[in-house]
Amino acid sequence: MTDSIDYGKLMHNAMRGLIREVLSVVAEHGLPGEHHFFITFDTRHADVDIAPWLCERYPDEMTIVMQQWFDALQVGEDGFAVTLNFGDQPERLHVPYDAILTFVDPSVEFGLRFEAHAEAEASEGGEEEAPHLAGEEDGEADIHVAEPEDAPKKDADVVSLDKFRK
Repeated sequence: MTDSIDYGKLMHNAMRGLIREVLSVVAEHGLPGEHHFFITFDTRHADVDIAPWLCERYPDEMTIVMQQWFDALQVGEDGFAVTLNFGDQPERLHVPYDAILTFVDPSVEFGLRFEAHAEAEASEGGEEEAPHLAGEEDGEADIHVAEPEDAPKKDADVVSLDKFRK
């Protein structure tokens, strides 16, 4: 037993549990109202399962949007799987919760940001930081928007998350 409580790790686990619960509700009932999610994850995580061409295109991290079209959302204890449409190509993705870097629902201005590799650093003796609300620091993220099946084919959109910040 250690001589201190690891609040950072406990917070990360709680916030990932919140994401799991939200996705479980969506899997069962669909997205309510205007809710939609931007989920950024580390594509280098050992348990991420995405098509090789997506891994080549997004070698470090990728942001997916769950909004108008997604299919077969399955929520598990350690991660979720979903089929998204990239252009005219449906692809199945599996994302473990501990690979998630940000989770944002701009419809209600809610967001979480996890420090990248915080758990790995914590296991090596460094301190783990608690998750931050999205928008606490300036910056941009590249967003790949999964298009509805009947949408015209176009290149990926790059969107600045700044427009969703107060």
